[in-house]
Amino acid sequence: MREDVVIRTVCRAMIPFIQLFALYVILHGSSSAGGGFQGGVIFASAFILYVIAFGIMEVRRRMHEKVVVALSSLGLYIYAGIGILCILFGAGFLGYSAIPLPVSAAETRGLMMEFVEIGIGLTVMAVMTSIFMDISVKEGGED
Repeated sequence: MREDVVIRTVCRAMIPFIQLFALYVILHGSSSAGGGFQGGVIFASAFILYVIAFGIMEVRRRMHEKVVVALSSLGLYIYAGIGILCILFGAGFLGYSAIPLPVSAAETRGLMMEFVEIGIGLTVMAVMTSIFMDISVKEGGED
């Protein structure tokens, strides 16, 4: 792979802003356009840009498959855990206001919605990154 200093420098400068925008989309998804899925895809695009600039082997060295599996599992556990917690407190799945927190029911619902969006975002980011990394390896294991 030919090294291009300009592309690598621009990618190093852009990736933190892409990730910051993805977090914004995830955290404001419950109250405006966006959400966990959209933010997760944007977050995964930062990793894809990193692969384009530095190669798949560099990304595989920095982000092992175990980390990707752990992040996707963590996101799923956050989503399902909050849903099951709501059921245990007598509401339906994701009936957020049933969770007894020392704040109002509206604030509890908003907080739980944010956690669910974070869980969805983590899962989508990890799965999209995993899919891209799995299909981006050519035959023979080269990038």
